[in-house]
Amino acid sequence: MFKNSQQLTNILQLNFAVLLISTSGVLGRYIMLHPAVTIFYRTLIASMVFYLFCRWRKIDLRIENKRDLLKIIIAGVLLGGHWVTYFFSLQFSNVAIALLSLFTYPVITSLLEPFILKTEFNKIHLLLGILVLGGVYFLSPDLDFENSYFLAVILGVVSAVLYALRNILMKREVEKYNGTSLMFYQIVVVAFCLFPAVFFSDFSEVVQQWQPLLILAVLTTCIGHTLFLLSFRNFTITAASIMSSMQPVYGIILGIFFLNEIPSLKTLVGGLLIISAVLIESSLSLRKK
Repeated sequence: MFKNSQQLTNILQLNFAVLLISTSGVLGRYIMLHPAVTIFYRTLIASMVFYLFCRWRKIDLRIENKRDLLKIIIAGVLLGGHWVTYFFSLQFSNVAIALLSLFTYPVITSLLEPFILKTEFNKIHLLLGILVLGGVYFLSPDLDFENSYFLAVILGVVSAVLYALRNILMKREVEKYNGTSLMFYQIVVVAFCLFPAVFFSDFSEVVQQWQPLLILAVLTTCIGHTLFLLSFRNFTITAASIMSSMQPVYGIILGIFFLNEIPSLKTLVGGLLIISAVLIESSLSLRKK
């Protein structure tokens, strides 16, 4: 079935990265800290791990020019905004609502990428994005716009826009620099921007949450996001975004085991639509020369 073993490896690597990133939903619900505080310590720990890893692997951390540095800084700001708004969305609702609101970003990416990167507009990607959106519709519970769920959805969509812009911005940079070094600089930017949150937090509460914070920093951030960033070498941003739509499915499964959130029949139908889009995109990528 799979004629190109390297392409299959690339798809498996991308899905493994998405699985690791999916742990952020459960962890975001479990960690009882202000989102800005959570993200600051997440990036503080992750930046130290990334730096030590880069030194150990002798990864070049030099940036060639100021233009590239500026793009990486902007990407870091976008990434920080994406994480903070997503974690607020988690706190205002639950894993399913926050993740599904966030996963409007493949559709947003498919619409933005051709205009920003001047690439050819692929109608198939748009159709797959619509299929994913249909899955999100079935997965979403009924919303009462007078409660916190409305704000959670808005924040989730804002997070999606920021994430799509960051991924598009990094498409060209990942072809020039090591993915780990790019993530290192971006999370340093996030940590720098959120440093003032330290003065508005109780450090004793942070210490009590050190285990999930460590998992969030190392497993979700260092390993998951680096693998996802590296996937941009093998797929277009839109293709990677659509295939990463497995994240709500993974997140909901994790929610079942760790938060006892049992999905409804609508959730199963939505998950089936999302998986269908992932399989179609994977098949199309395998057929590419």
